[in-house]
This record gives sequence, C-alpha cells and structure tokens, in this order.
Amino acid sequence: MTSAEAKLKERVKELTCLYEVTSIIVNSDYDQLETSLKAIVYCLKRAWQFEDVTEVLLSVSEYNVRTDDFHPGMASITSDIKVFNKVDGQVVVAYPSEKYAVSDFLEEEQTLLDNVSLAVGNLLERKQIRDSELAIKRQMERTDRLHILGEITAGIAHELNTPLANILGFAELLQEHLHDAEAVKDLKKIVDNAIFSREIVKKLMFFACEMPQDMKVVQLNPVIENVLKLLGPSLLEKKIHLTKSFSNEGIQLRADTVQLTQVLFNLIMNAVYYSPVQGQIDVRVTEKGKKIQIQISDEGSGIDPKVTDKVFEPFFTTKPLGEGSGLGLSVVHGIISSHKGTISHRPNTPKGTVFTVDFPKL
Repeated sequence: MTSAEAKLKERVKELTCLYEVTSIIVNSDYDQLETSLKAIVYCLKRAWQFEDVTEVLLSVSEYNVRTDDFHPGMASITSDIKVFNKVDGQVVVAYPSEKYAVSDFLEEEQTLLDNVSLAVGNLLERKQIRDSELAIKRQMERTDRLHILGEITAGIAHELNTPLANILGFAELLQEHLHDAEAVKDLKKIVDNAIFSREIVKKLMFFACEMPQDMKVVQLNPVIENVLKLLGPSLLEKKIHLTKSFSNEGIQLRADTVQLTQVLFNLIMNAVYYSPVQGQIDVRVTEKGKKIQIQISDEGSGIDPKVTDKVFEPFFTTKPLGEGSGLGLSVVHGIISSHKGTISHRPNTPKGTVFTVDFPKL
C-alpha cells in the first residue's frame, strides 16, 4: 500500500467516524444519554490509525464512559468538552505507552477529536436547554394548577362558612336548654367538630388568599425568635440541634405579623416533625439584592422526587392518617404568594430538605 493510499484510508476512517458521531447525536435520547456517549466512544476507537490498540475515555458532567482497557499513564491526546463556553469535561484517545508515543498520533486525528468534542458539547447544551424548558413548563403547570385550586377552595370556603356558623350557633343554643348529661356531651362533640371544620375553612381561605391582611413593617428576627420559643418543647423533646444565623439584626419587611408567624411556625414545625432524634435544623436569614431570603433545612428523610410537585397542594400530606390535614404547606404557599414572595424546596446534603422563602425587600 502506497503512502497516498494509507493517508486516504485514514481520511475515510475519520470522515466515517464524524458522520457516525453526527448520526448518533441527531438520534440521541436525552433520557438515555450515556448510551449515546458509549456509542461515540467506540466510534472514535475505530477511527484511529492503530485501532486495535486504541482506547478512549469520555468524561463530562455526571457521565464517565471508557473502552475496556483504558487506564491512566497511556500515551494520549486530549480535547476539552465545552458546555456554554465552560470546560465541563474531556475526551481522551490513548495508545499503550510501552509501544507508542504521543508523536504517533496524526495531526488530523487531533482535529477529528476536537470536532467530536465540539459536537458532544453541543449535544449537552441542547440537553440542558431541553431540561430547563421542561422545568419551566412544569413550574407553569403547577402555578396554573395552584391558581385553579385557589379559586375552587375560595368558593368552597365561602359556601361552607354559613352552614358551619348555623350548626355551631344552634348547637350552642341547644346546650343552654338541655339538661341530660349524655345529650350535652353529644352536643359538645358537635360543637368541637364544627369548630375544627371552621378552622379547616379558615386554612382554605388562607390558601386562597381570601383572609384580610394587616400589612405593616415588621422586624423579622424577633418574629423568628418568638416562633422558636413556641417550638422550644418540641425541639427539646427530640433533642434537636438548632443553628440560626442572621446576616443583619435589623432586617425588616412588609408583612402581616400573624400570617408571617404562621408561615415560619409551619415550616419549622415540619422540619422538627421529619427530623430524626438529635437531628440538625438550620434557620438562615440573608439579604440578597432586592430579596430577603429565609432558609430552613433539616436532616429528615427528604421529599420523594415523585411527589415534589404536590407538596403545596391542599390536602396532600405524607404524614400518617390523623396527624396532618395536608393544608399546612398549601396555606404557607398562599400566604407567601399574597406577600408577593416565593417558596421552593430542594434536597439537603447529605440528606433532608431545604425550604427557601424569598420576600421582597422594603
């Protein structure tokens, strides 16, 4: 075989590899990306001059794929993979160092490797864009769902208020006229359950932002301290290690003090409930630009990824039957929304959950 024929053969292999890599990328399933990256690695292996001894490593983001006999210390050439102009990984093609040196690689092979790295970077960019679009779509769907639920629950709350008031009023009147001890006891159960139902209606109205607010400038830190005092027995009972930090002792925001207290009480109480004995709870308040941020983190079992979109919906709860109505976080969401704030959650490290509340600064 002449030198010209050898060079032509190598160019054909390189062009074939580039075509195959492009085809793999075009047909990639973003949810099975590792499979595509493995196919690219073995496609690269076939494109090199000494393909029988060529080994390839592709390491980027959370993916790390390689051919069977790749190991550190081999004679290799490398190309960085850039995702949105930032180096996020690399592709390495290598020969056994006992028989080959870096000088055995062709200049055209480095060019091919750079082109493949560029194509892989573009693939990962498209995946990130797709993932961001899906996250935004889910967030919009959740917001729409909560808005519709808010309108429905507001209507239900208003409809229930009148019959509940009648039940409670007439039951209390009957108590004044009855002298039979058993009948009085039964009426008391009616009154107690009517009051309980009225509280649920009140929470529904909180969720739907239908409760009147007394908005005024509030010192945030004292409100948090008061909530922690209220929860002192619960913290003590589970031997919780509590840490708190305030970036500024004089942080102020415009809020309804009662509703703000309810938000903090619910979030910290949930952290206590899901924390193990002697667990750690952190309460952190910081000022970030035009926002006041409150973070409450625990070391519980965390939120199951399957239900992350449901935690703010009314009547959804992961607590055992009888231990929660499923309205706590929905009420919290409604109050925060009415204060023009936002609430989100994410996994804590190494375990647990972090709830983040952002309120607008004065």
